[in-house]
Amino acid sequence: MRTALKLLVLLLLAGCSSPKQQIPAEEINKEIARGNFTRAMELIDSLVAGRQIGELQQRNLLFIRDSLHRVKLDFNKTKEEIVGWIESNRLFTPSDSLLYNWEQSKTLEFRVIDGEKRYFRNAAPNLFRVNASAIELSPTAVPGSDIPRDTLLIDAFNHKITSDTKGKYLLPEKKMKARYTLTVNANAVPDGELVKAWLPFPRKDIDRQTNVKLLATSQPDYILSDDKTAHTSLYMEQKAVASEPTVFWIDFEFSSRGEWFNLSEIEATPYDKNNTLIQTYTAEQKPHIRFSRTIRQLTDSITRNTETPIEILRAVYRHIATNYPWASALEYSTIANIPEYVIENRKGDCGQVALLLITMLRYKGVPARWQSGWMTHPGEVNLHDWAEVYFEGTGWVPVDISFGRGPEVPIQSGREFFMSGIDSYRLYINSGFSGEFYPGKRFPRSETVDFQRGEVESGQWNLYFDQWKYRMDVSYQ
Repeated sequence: MRTALKLLVLLLLAGCSSPKQQIPAEEINKEIARGNFTRAMELIDSLVAGRQIGELQQRNLLFIRDSLHRVKLDFNKTKEEIVGWIESNRLFTPSDSLLYNWEQSKTLEFRVIDGEKRYFRNAAPNLFRVNASAIELSPTAVPGSDIPRDTLLIDAFNHKITSDTKGKYLLPEKKMKARYTLTVNANAVPDGELVKAWLPFPRKDIDRQTNVKLLATSQPDYILSDDKTAHTSLYMEQKAVASEPTVFWIDFEFSSRGEWFNLSEIEATPYDKNNTLIQTYTAEQKPHIRFSRTIRQLTDSITRNTETPIEILRAVYRHIATNYPWASALEYSTIANIPEYVIENRKGDCGQVALLLITMLRYKGVPARWQSGWMTHPGEVNLHDWAEVYFEGTGWVPVDISFGRGPEVPIQSGREFFMSGIDSYRLYINSGFSGEFYPGKRFPRSETVDFQRGEVESGQWNLYFDQWKYRMDVSYQ
């Protein structure tokens, strides 16, 4: 994390230092690298107050300051709290040497911030998801992951029907209504100041999602992006009232239909490398899709016996599903390169492993792209990310590598259903990552990669997740 933030400073402050300035960017770098966040923030405040830098540089500095705040929120647990959680939930007390070993293996994540060792907010449960020695010591079950109940998938798979596309099967359609609510904390914004909110809304340009209809909104005036960008949103604004929360909500309905491709029935023909689609979705997309040496070496090693795009997908999918268990994730905006983070730390949540899969496939010349929104399984509604892979002659095929991890499923394809399939309980919001908003957002985003929780800002700055709450309520027809 310190390395990631240092890179941010170097990139964002390039050219900032001048003979007139009392505080060079290098000094801020050093303080961040040492974990002296408070001192780094003071230096940034001094630079901004001095008004000797341009508006863009000032905004970059403020985002770096904001990033330090985000890291501090993520790493908010003390050693006593970690040990207390283990004692309460795992029924044993870990020794100092055991904690040290877990820290060194990077499965018990911590940072030294302002001279104090601070642990990731979900470090304790993550430990018992990813560390073999911790799991062996625990008499209780492994904490849950993002995998929903498989009974719904089993029933749906057994009622699938053949489509017009060879090897493609359609699952039963599900009709849903939803209310999404975004509540800004009281006094997060001064009385009378305008609060601007972007709320997630279902896309209309995805075949698996139909009958999208906006039913009602909290504000009479709004702007619907209508899939103009990678992130589909409904924008509203209202003035803050002192000591009262600022509430936005929308009601909508949609239908979702899962599908499964039997890869043994598909013949993937060679790609036309001059095709714009192929070029776009086999390219790097920095900062998170980079064909680094680590990516190249690992991908080459696990695909050395493959020849076709389908064989490459199988090899990459199986490697990720086997070697990178699900774990609660750091905020994406604080990670410099997400696929590299997954490889280094040997764990990842749904979006992290989806980006790793996309990066590996693109490096091998197989077109892949991001999709995300919400999983809407009854009783298990939550944020979720997945991917799509393109096969010539077939089109885009859904791939949910995160749901591919876990115990076996008693259907024809087993857990590998999700190598080329997706269930019907989905809400599609994003057809890409790190895109623009419509209307455009003035200040940096709270989530720089994904868009599921919404985004909020005032006339002064972005409102981060600790300043507001969100909720998605789904009903089924």
